[in-house]
Amino acid sequence: MTQLNEMEEFRLHAYESAAIYKERTKFIHDKKILKREFNSGNLVLLFNSRLKLFPGKLKSKWSGSFTVVSVSPYGAIELESKDGTRTFKVNGQRVKHYLGTTGERHQIEQFAIKDSPTVAPTTE
Repeated sequence: MTQLNEMEEFRLHAYESAAIYKERTKFIHDKKILKREFNSGNLVLLFNSRLKLFPGKLKSKWSGSFTVVSVSPYGAIELESKDGTRTFKVNGQRVKHYLGTTGERHQIEQFAIKDSPTVAPTTE
């Protein structure tokens, strides 16, 4: 009878340990999740999930930029293409804010490097 009680006690201890482990891992996972809020008019990039199947070394997984038309309360986002010809709905987890330039372009000055004048060797 004591062996059965010990077995039951061991099982309860293992159950409690597993529950504590799950709570800790959930807390760590949830801490890493970023809350993204989108408003209409924001510029966003769209994640292209088809590139996971055929990865390219230099292909970007993000396409865009798109304009947010509307946001539903449960995470669906309606996007409009850059030229404004079509709109479509996507899951809010597939988009991220576009932090590109707003039209400011900086011109980089180019300098030509000239060869230094060569000194003729002198012979004595």
